[in-house]
Amino acid sequence: MDATIQDADSSAMLIEEVQSAISRNCPVRIRGGDTKRFLGRSTDGETVDTRCHRGIVKYDPTELVVTVRAGTTVTELDAELDASGQMLPSESPTFDGVATVGGMVASGLSGPRRPYGGAVRDFVLGCRIITGQGKHLRFGGEVMKNVAGYDVSRLMAGSFGSLAVITEVSLKVLPKPRSTLSLGLTMTAQAALETLSKWRLEGVPLAGACHVDGMLYVRIEGGDGSVRAARERIGGEPTAVDFWGSLREFRLPFFADRRPLWRLSLPAATPYIDLPGSAITDWGGSQRWIKTDASPETIRELAVQHGGHATCFTPNVTDSPFHPLPAPLMLLHQRLKRQIDPQSIFNPGRFYAEL
Repeated sequence: MDATIQDADSSAMLIEEVQSAISRNCPVRIRGGDTKRFLGRSTDGETVDTRCHRGIVKYDPTELVVTVRAGTTVTELDAELDASGQMLPSESPTFDGVATVGGMVASGLSGPRRPYGGAVRDFVLGCRIITGQGKHLRFGGEVMKNVAGYDVSRLMAGSFGSLAVITEVSLKVLPKPRSTLSLGLTMTAQAALETLSKWRLEGVPLAGACHVDGMLYVRIEGGDGSVRAARERIGGEPTAVDFWGSLREFRLPFFADRRPLWRLSLPAATPYIDLPGSAITDWGGSQRWIKTDASPETIRELAVQHGGHATCFTPNVTDSPFHPLPAPLMLLHQRLKRQIDPQSIFNPGRFYAEL
């Protein structure tokens, strides 16, 4: 059944606020739940708060598509999908139920299922945005093939509000797996990476793999038969499913360490690295969290040596929390911003000082 659950359309108020800022050439700080303010460079300006613009515009479970306003919380969306036996596979953090769908897309943050189910941007079909010219435009649609020229909808994912105000997003969703089992195996981080590499080649239906405190936690999903076969193949002991919720929401004891938090994004085949400080190996090895007092230069050099990049998740540690871009790529970012936000009013400097 087609479900439509709407609050009043408040986009006109957001458009008016943006147009007023444009007329005065005034910077704008875009916010939803403000749960990711710690990530990126600080930015000042008049606040445009998208939380007033909320509600599910259209949800057709038979089509596996939901259209939702940016101010809707991720928790609300998860609950609506769950009631129909569906999910957003990127498993983005909810930050205690405060994070919004607009913020989820703008930050592009994904959870433990990301390498197995896909990233946020992989499920963005279309969006509505308010541009730096004060226009309310729609891009993309509700089908995967509706793409021409720049895929503006997916450009919004991970843009941290530096391009436009997102007002509405259409997302592809998937059925929840029939069976899920979480297992724990005692082993070193190096052994875990070697084991996971072997399991990938053998087609083990992984939907989560994280090594922390001498334990490899894995989540296997699929049909009842495939989960049983994988359980017999890999061994281990059942663990609390809440482990994945704690990892998704940054609630594991590891994250309580007061040292700065860094995320290293690395190729999946990267071997064990002796990292400075305490570390968690997530995403089967392609995401490694570090709690360390090592310098930003040291962490970034390590990441580059292994073909990846590093992002600082703790404010006021470095003036460039996101990994510096090569000059040609930065030039491309600047050209794109001038096209969509010619006066550079949206979250100026949040992503990079040059934007």
